[in-house]
Amino acid sequence: MSERRVILSGSTFEELIGYARAVVDGDRVYVSGTTGFDYATMTISDDVLAQAEQCLRNIGAALDEAGCGFADVVRVRYLLPDRDDFERCWPVLRRYFGAVRPAATMMVCGLADPRMRIEIEVDARRRGSPG
Repeated sequence: MSERRVILSGSTFEELIGYARAVVDGDRVYVSGTTGFDYATMTISDDVLAQAEQCLRNIGAALDEAGCGFADVVRVRYLLPDRDDFERCWPVLRRYFGAVRPAATMMVCGLADPRMRIEIEVDARRRGSPG
Protein backbone atom coordinates (compact mmCIF):
# COMPACT_ATOMS: atom_id res chain seq x y z
CA MET A 1 0.00 0.00 0.00
CA SER A 2 1.41 3.39 -0.97
CA GLU A 3 1.93 6.29 1.40
CA ARG A 4 -0.77 8.97 1.32
CA ARG A 5 -0.44 12.22 3.19
CA VAL A 6 -1.75 15.73 2.89
CA ILE A 7 0.22 18.96 2.90
CA LEU A 8 -1.44 22.09 4.27
CA SER A 9 -0.19 25.60 3.57
CA GLY A 10 -2.11 27.43 6.26
CA SER A 11 -4.47 29.04 3.76
CA THR A 12 -7.85 29.75 5.33
CA PHE A 13 -9.41 28.44 2.10
CA GLU A 14 -8.18 24.91 2.85
CA GLU A 15 -10.16 24.80 6.08
CA LEU A 16 -13.22 26.64 4.77
CA ILE A 17 -13.55 24.53 1.60
CA GLY A 18 -12.09 21.24 2.86
CA TYR A 19 -9.05 20.48 0.71
CA ALA A 20 -5.26 20.21 1.00
CA ARG A 21 -2.63 22.29 -0.78
CA ALA A 22 -1.14 19.00 -1.95
CA VAL A 23 -1.58 15.26 -1.65
CA VAL A 24 1.34 12.85 -1.75
CA ASP A 25 0.28 9.39 -2.89
CA GLY A 26 3.30 7.12 -3.19
CA ASP A 27 5.63 8.70 -5.75
CA ARG A 28 2.95 11.07 -7.07
CA VAL A 29 2.36 14.59 -5.84
CA TYR A 30 -0.82 16.47 -6.71
CA VAL A 31 -0.74 20.19 -5.94
CA SER A 32 -4.15 21.86 -5.83
CA GLY A 33 -4.95 24.89 -7.91
CA THR A 34 -2.84 27.57 -6.27
CA THR A 35 -3.48 31.29 -6.51
CA GLY A 36 -1.34 34.34 -5.85
CA PHE A 37 -2.37 34.81 -2.23
CA ASP A 38 0.44 35.25 0.26
CA TYR A 39 -0.85 32.78 2.83
CA ALA A 40 1.03 34.39 5.72
CA THR A 41 -0.89 37.64 5.30
CA MET A 42 -3.84 36.42 3.16
CA THR A 43 -3.20 39.33 0.79
CA ILE A 44 -3.00 39.28 -3.00
CA SER A 45 -1.40 41.70 -5.47
CA ASP A 46 -3.44 43.33 -8.23
CA ASP A 47 -0.64 42.52 -10.73
CA VAL A 48 -0.90 39.23 -12.65
CA LEU A 49 2.90 38.86 -12.81
CA ALA A 50 3.23 39.27 -9.05
CA GLN A 51 0.40 36.77 -8.62
CA ALA A 52 2.13 34.26 -10.93
CA GLU A 53 5.34 34.58 -8.91
CA GLN A 54 3.45 34.09 -5.64
CA CYS A 55 1.56 31.08 -7.08
CA LEU A 56 4.88 29.48 -7.92
CA ARG A 57 6.40 30.28 -4.51
CA ASN A 58 3.36 28.65 -2.89
CA ILE A 59 3.65 25.62 -5.20
CA GLY A 60 7.40 25.41 -4.57
CA ALA A 61 6.81 25.27 -0.81
CA ALA A 62 4.31 22.41 -1.25
CA LEU A 63 6.64 20.51 -3.58
CA ASP A 64 9.52 20.95 -1.15
CA GLU A 65 7.43 19.61 1.72
CA ALA A 66 6.48 16.66 -0.50
CA GLY A 67 10.16 15.87 -1.11
CA CYS A 68 10.47 17.10 -4.69
CA GLY A 69 10.75 20.28 -6.72
CA PHE A 70 9.93 21.95 -10.00
CA ALA A 71 12.25 19.56 -11.86
CA ASP A 72 9.83 16.77 -10.90
CA VAL A 73 6.71 18.43 -12.34
CA VAL A 74 5.16 16.37 -15.14
CA ARG A 75 1.91 18.31 -15.66
CA VAL A 76 0.91 21.95 -15.20
CA ARG A 77 -2.46 23.62 -15.69
CA TYR A 78 -2.88 27.38 -15.95
CA LEU A 79 -6.28 28.92 -15.27
CA LEU A 80 -6.88 32.58 -16.08
CA PRO A 81 -10.02 34.71 -16.32
CA ASP A 82 -8.39 36.95 -18.96
CA ARG A 83 -6.60 35.21 -21.85
CA ASP A 84 -4.64 38.42 -22.53
CA ASP A 85 -2.81 37.98 -19.20
CA PHE A 86 -1.34 34.61 -20.20
CA GLU A 87 1.33 35.79 -22.61
CA ARG A 88 2.46 38.43 -20.11
CA CYS A 89 3.16 35.56 -17.66
CA TRP A 90 5.30 33.50 -20.07
CA PRO A 91 8.68 34.83 -18.84
CA VAL A 92 7.77 33.97 -15.23
CA LEU A 93 6.48 30.52 -16.17
CA ARG A 94 9.51 29.83 -18.36
CA ARG A 95 11.87 30.52 -15.41
CA TYR A 96 10.24 27.70 -13.46
CA PHE A 97 9.32 25.25 -16.23
CA GLY A 98 11.47 26.08 -19.29
CA ALA A 99 14.08 23.39 -18.60
CA VAL A 100 11.51 20.91 -17.27
CA ARG A 101 9.00 21.07 -20.14
CA PRO A 102 6.00 19.49 -18.38
CA ALA A 103 2.80 18.73 -20.27
CA ALA A 104 0.72 21.90 -20.00
CA THR A 105 -2.79 23.24 -20.49
CA MET A 106 -4.09 26.81 -20.28
CA MET A 107 -7.79 27.41 -19.73
CA VAL A 108 -9.78 30.63 -19.62
CA CYS A 109 -12.34 30.46 -16.82
CA GLY A 110 -13.75 32.31 -13.87
CA LEU A 111 -11.89 31.98 -10.57
CA ALA A 112 -13.32 31.88 -7.04
CA ASP A 113 -12.43 35.47 -6.14
CA PRO A 114 -12.46 38.39 -8.61
CA ARG A 115 -9.05 39.52 -7.29
CA MET A 116 -7.49 36.28 -8.57
CA ARG A 117 -5.92 36.67 -12.01
CA ILE A 118 -4.15 33.31 -12.31
CA GLU A 119 -4.35 29.88 -10.72
CA ILE A 120 -1.77 27.16 -11.29
CA GLU A 121 -2.05 23.43 -10.58
CA VAL A 122 0.77 20.88 -10.93
CA ASP A 123 1.32 17.14 -10.75
CA ALA A 124 4.79 15.80 -9.99
CA ARG A 125 6.58 12.50 -9.53
CA ARG A 126 9.12 12.24 -6.76
CA ARG A 127 12.53 11.15 -8.06
CA GLY A 128 13.98 8.03 -6.54
CA SER A 129 10.52 6.64 -5.81
CA PRO A 130 9.67 3.26 -7.29
CA GLY A 131 7.22 3.01 -10.16
